[in-house]
Amino acid sequence: MLVIEKFAEPKALANEKLELTFDTRCKSRLRTKLVSGEECGLFLERGTVLRGGDKLLANDGRIVEVVAAPEALIEAVSGDPLLIAKAAYHLGNRHVAVHLLPGKLRFVADHVLGEMVRGLSLKVATIEAPFEPESGAYGHSGSHPHGHGSDGEGSFGQTRPRIHDHFNK
Repeated sequence: MLVIEKFAEPKALANEKLELTFDTRCKSRLRTKLVSGEECGLFLERGTVLRGGDKLLANDGRIVEVVAAPEALIEAVSGDPLLIAKAAYHLGNRHVAVHLLPGKLRFVADHVLGEMVRGLSLKVATIEAPFEPESGAYGHSGSHPHGHGSDGEGSFGQTRPRIHDHFNK
C-alpha cells in the first residue's frame, strides 16, 4: 500500500491522482484508492483539509495530485448580490460549508436548506460538481487550509479551517 505523509511542492508534476469528496478531504487518516486503483493510506497532520490541486508526496517519491470529486450539491443563483449575501449569511449561521462563485453559491445537497434558500428568492437546483467551500476568514494565498479548534471540530462535527504555510517556515 502506498503511504502518504507529506505535502509536495505545489509546482511539482504529479504522476498519480487521488479523487476525493470534500468530506473525505477533511480526514487526516484515511485508507483509500488512487484513480489508478492502487490502495493508499493518508497519514497527514490532524485537521488537514485537502483542496483540489494540492500535491502530496508519497513515501516512494511519487507525487499525487488531489482532485475534488463531483458530489451532490445545491446551487443557488441570483443576479442580486444582496440575496447571495443573505443566503450565505443564513447558511453560515447554520455552520454549513459554502462554495461561493460569482452570482451563485453551492452547498452539500440538503432539501431543508434548499427550501430555506429558495424562500430567500434565489433560484435553486440540484447539481453534481466538485465542492470547494470557503476556507475561512484567516486564509491567504500560497497555502492550504487545515481545520483546528480547541477540540479540532466545529459545530455539528464540521472542521473549522485554519491556515498553515508549509513552504515558508
